[in-house]
Amino acid sequence: MSLAPETTVAVTPVGFVLRTFQPFRYRDFRLMWIGAFTSTCGTWMQSVAQSWLVLQLSNSAFYLGLVGFLADLPIMLFSLVGGVVADRADRRKLLLGSQYTQMTSAFILTALVIADKVEIWHILALVFISGTGQSFGGPAYQALIPGMVPREDLPKAIALNSIQFNLARMVGPLLAAAAMAAGGLVLCFGLNGVSFLAVIVSLYLIRATFLPPKTGESVMTGLKQGFAYVKSRGALWQLTILGFVSTFCGTSLLTLLAVYARDIFGIGLPGLSYMVATSGAGSITGALLYAGLSHNKHHRPVLVLWVQIIYSLLLATFAVSRNLLLSHVVLFVAGMGLMTMFSSITSLVQLGTSEELRGRTMSIFMFAFRGGMPLGSLTFGYLAQRFSPTAALLVASVLLAIVAAGVLASNSGMKKL
Repeated sequence: MSLAPETTVAVTPVGFVLRTFQPFRYRDFRLMWIGAFTSTCGTWMQSVAQSWLVLQLSNSAFYLGLVGFLADLPIMLFSLVGGVVADRADRRKLLLGSQYTQMTSAFILTALVIADKVEIWHILALVFISGTGQSFGGPAYQALIPGMVPREDLPKAIALNSIQFNLARMVGPLLAAAAMAAGGLVLCFGLNGVSFLAVIVSLYLIRATFLPPKTGESVMTGLKQGFAYVKSRGALWQLTILGFVSTFCGTSLLTLLAVYARDIFGIGLPGLSYMVATSGAGSITGALLYAGLSHNKHHRPVLVLWVQIIYSLLLATFAVSRNLLLSHVVLFVAGMGLMTMFSSITSLVQLGTSEELRGRTMSIFMFAFRGGMPLGSLTFGYLAQRFSPTAALLVASVLLAIVAAGVLASNSGMKKL
């Protein structure tokens, strides 16, 4: 079994900036980062345009939540199996299959919009298909990252991976606004399809490999081994639960942004693009700070819990705000908090697992972490439709605060990491 970065003599960088961008010294990581950033820009272009299209077709906050639910439902259904496969197969080939599946879905939606035949059920079906591709590609991608950089640079690599996602979350919506002006919704969907080629090319160019050990064990046996390992390490299990709660409640803000843009602030699709971009800019800032300070390991788990409490207060502030400028400020700071939580939790899980079980450990974590998103989208989309967007976000805020305060007050082993 081999999964190691290209051989480069480790040099301890001096200064915040050099520490932050240390993983870019490694060729494979650079290639994957550039490819992933390009593709994620396309994904966010489609996400913004798709939310607007869903509102046009359904005029329902519940359908926004349902789309989010079906997009991430495959993570709950298939990612555990995907983690076992990631420990037994060529992770690059698994990722290639994932990218081709998502690219095909994007082009099908593009064709439906061009033909003016798109219906809400088409979107529901296509996001589920794309999510299925992600459920197998996600564990493979997470398991591949540690093979591109040395262990001491792994937290920085995870933070920089978060930066590419959130830089794309800032750039993608702005590109979506420009594409909408130039060619309408169809251009957003079409460019997303093309963007997957960047990841596909990078996967053919990287050198990191994973040669899985031969085994006659069944998939179910592999899954049981993974769960037994995570449960045996109590802190990993607690981090997995915390990851679920953070995404279940934390991403409700992103799910309901389209409703706030249209119904509360009346700023339309361009305004929605700017709100998503503001949140992305905050997340980039948070990830940069985390990458630059990740060498300081003191009190990191406790810091996550305090950040979660602060984020819950920001979520409540956004829920009741009717001032657009204040809401943008809150979105920026909340983006910082959300990304600090996500990067910290993911880093702690990656550093706490062994290589031979990494795919399964990460699939269990991603099952909980990503699984919170569809359940949260459906739950808070329903609450927003049944009561109001404000009520939905306030409920999410209270739940986040209660969980974080409860762990802080307990003797949780996670706090001792």
